[in-house]
Amino acid sequence: MSEGNVNKPQQGVMGGRQGGPGGTIGRPVEKAKNFKGTLLRLLRYLRPRRIQLSIVVIFAILSTVFSILGPKIMGNATTKLFEGIMGKMTLAKLVPQQDMLSKLAANPKTATPEVVGGLAQVKAGIAKIMALNGGKIDFDYILRIVLILIGLYLVSALFSYVQQYIMAGVAQKTVYDLRKDVDDKLSRLPLRFFDARTHGEILSRVTNDVDNIANTLQQSLTQLITSIVTIIGVIVMMLTISPLLTLIVILTLPLYVLVTTGIAKHSQKHFAAQQKSLGELNGHVEEMYTGHVIVKAFGHEGKSIETFNEINNRLYDAGWKAQFISGIIMPLMRFVSNLGYVIVSVVGGIFVTNGRITIGDIQAFIQYSRQFTMPIVQTANIANIIQSTVASAERVFELLDEVEELPDRADAKVIAFPKGDVSFKNVDFSYKENETLIKGMNIDVKQGNTIAIVGPTGAGKTTLVNLLMRFYEIKAGKITVDGVDIRDIKRGDLRNIFGMVLQDTWLFNGTIMENIAYGREGATEEEVIKAARAAHANHFIKTLPEGYNTILNEEASNISQGQKQLLTIARAILADPAILILDEATSSVDSRTEIYIQRAMTELMSGRTSFVIAHRLSTIRDADLILVMNKGNIIEMGNHHGLLAQKGFYADLYYSQFAGANLDTDVV
Repeated sequence: MSEGNVNKPQQGVMGGRQGGPGGTIGRPVEKAKNFKGTLLRLLRYLRPRRIQLSIVVIFAILSTVFSILGPKIMGNATTKLFEGIMGKMTLAKLVPQQDMLSKLAANPKTATPEVVGGLAQVKAGIAKIMALNGGKIDFDYILRIVLILIGLYLVSALFSYVQQYIMAGVAQKTVYDLRKDVDDKLSRLPLRFFDARTHGEILSRVTNDVDNIANTLQQSLTQLITSIVTIIGVIVMMLTISPLLTLIVILTLPLYVLVTTGIAKHSQKHFAAQQKSLGELNGHVEEMYTGHVIVKAFGHEGKSIETFNEINNRLYDAGWKAQFISGIIMPLMRFVSNLGYVIVSVVGGIFVTNGRITIGDIQAFIQYSRQFTMPIVQTANIANIIQSTVASAERVFELLDEVEELPDRADAKVIAFPKGDVSFKNVDFSYKENETLIKGMNIDVKQGNTIAIVGPTGAGKTTLVNLLMRFYEIKAGKITVDGVDIRDIKRGDLRNIFGMVLQDTWLFNGTIMENIAYGREGATEEEVIKAARAAHANHFIKTLPEGYNTILNEEASNISQGQKQLLTIARAILADPAILILDEATSSVDSRTEIYIQRAMTELMSGRTSFVIAHRLSTIRDADLILVMNKGNIIEMGNHHGLLAQKGFYADLYYSQFAGANLDTDVV
């Protein structure tokens, strides 16, 4: 299994945006090496939109404040409703007592001091109730409270909507700028950067890491502001009701910390194991899918399934434990919350009976104590998400900090009508600082010459072409085209001089017409068809249901490998370059088609300088010059017959292919 597929971070495992009820609590969080520096650099992307961000913060605060005021105001309605009901019940009890005591007080025989005093107390109680609410429920007051609450919640929702709307624009514009910087950077990076990294690693930084930043800016940032304001606002409101009850609620916080940290320690190792197994499973499935023909051909289906089941069982075991343990967090936190709720209810009930607090306030306080828990959990989750996001931003910034190609010269020269003379003069090159690959290379190629480059794998054949097209920069010496140093030509202008047909075909998702026309901007349909005819591709294209309008799928798997090669040759013919670079362009076609293509290529190469990287030596017998390379050096140079006569390295390579001689020599 390739290492690139193992231990890849999986969305929802590292970030915790998906999955169990504990959010990111209990999950391992990827951390940045330089959290503060990376965070400050990320914030610089937000600086041009600081006004919008300030509005978002203000609106988030206002939205939360209006929402927090609701329970307190609702408590007033509850108190008024309670007072009205209690007043009505008390009147119903006191009025009969007043009538009875009045009769007793009117009779001299029963008008004792106790009766007179009791009558006075009952009358005072009735007077108090009549002065308070007249023994009726004040529905007008309650209606006003309800209307105020509706207004508060509507205003809160409006502020929340505007806040989210502005933040969506801020997040998307910020990420747009970041993506643009990344894309611009990739276009300026040398080939060395791409050769040293897998496509998956680069794509992960461009897509997954940037998306992670976008999600955090869009969702988590406003949630963090809202959660912090809610915590502060709820504490303030609880303190206005009862400092003692507030202290009871705050004293439950250590229990929350003990619950979360205790479970997190046990769950993290299982999440790490789950992540590792998931990466292994994805890698195994990818390998088995891409190589399913080989697996079937060698009868390893059973072993493949056995390996899959073994990894899948480990993933199930780790995933079950990770989800179960992290799933305990919320029930335990609810238990702690309910514990605080019970204590608050009991103490609050005592305070109500003693008249130290109204029933509406205790109801509001209970609501606040409920609201107090959720933002704490959200803040803990968001803190983990921000850690992961900054780690993603760090990887993106690492890409942005990569060493770029040397910039084109401001006074760059343009070869208006290139002929194709190429010269290497004392060229030195190395991939690594202390390991020289090419030393003192000298080549002089004239217009119309065909230069074949042969040698064993790793000899430096492709490197020579990469230097010619300035994909890599030489250490010493110079390379010229028509006498002009290629470093004095803009890269785009230089590469327009060349046409390439590689062994590894590249076609994009689009029509056959578009793929061939890619060779030259503004090419007409007639020119495309003419190029296809010259490459002997027209016949097979016409047999397709949609002809030139046939759409090639993502990997162009709806045509054969040989047909792909024909299309790339047609593209090169359309480009009509001064210099051709051919990397065994006929390696994937049948012998008959190869003959046609060789004729087309011979006509195409006529009058043009051509560099041919040869794998089959039979294809380069007629080359004007053959360069035999080994370990970065040109060890032999000459035409086919002259090199055979030398009986050296080239002769060994040639006869190893056609006569079976000297099989110990590395072949191409």
